[in-house]
Amino acid sequence: MIATSSLPLLLVSTIAISLTGVMMPGPVTAVTVTKGSQRKAAGALVALGHGLVELPLIALIYLGFDHFLTLAEVKISVGLAGGLLLMWMALQMFKIRPLVFDEGKDMSRGCVIAGLATTAANPYFFVWWATVGATLLASARAFGSTGVVALGATHWLCDLGWLFLVSWVVFKSRRLWTQRVHRVVFGVCAAILVGFGGWFIFSGLDLAIQS
Repeated sequence: MIATSSLPLLLVSTIAISLTGVMMPGPVTAVTVTKGSQRKAAGALVALGHGLVELPLIALIYLGFDHFLTLAEVKISVGLAGGLLLMWMALQMFKIRPLVFDEGKDMSRGCVIAGLATTAANPYFFVWWATVGATLLASARAFGSTGVVALGATHWLCDLGWLFLVSWVVFKSRRLWTQRVHRVVFGVCAAILVGFGGWFIFSGLDLAIQS
């Protein structure tokens, strides 16, 4: 629990902690880059999908369900299912990789679903909220429901701001991209999804064996 008698100070701490997490490369960032190559506001839509998972989760933790997220069965299930989902998304990305330079091919659709799927597929996202996030919420409880809502909104706005910045930068710089650069970027993002998917599956299986 972060000891503070000031809500603004707690929110500043929330911004600092949130940005250290959202700025780390991961599945959500990978899909933001690929969608942002054709749509400037893709990051905002991905953040919306992310929020559709995150905001209800914050409410559940506030109501006392954070212990559920630390159960081995939950970690195993999310790890295996999430890993397979990311592998499937990576496969789809590899399939469309040869077409990414085709001006007539719209690959910017499904931003909200992409944000939702990559968030829900990440078991470490849930672990973060069951630990670090729960600590922040414990401090926010001191300010009642207003504090909890302010914390949730502040954290999500950090996600929104960063992901929109990523997609905006990618979109604005795409004129400098050659066909080779497009394919390399899509290939790297797909590889990131494969890497995280494999990691999630391995972690789930390892936990299942240990249990």
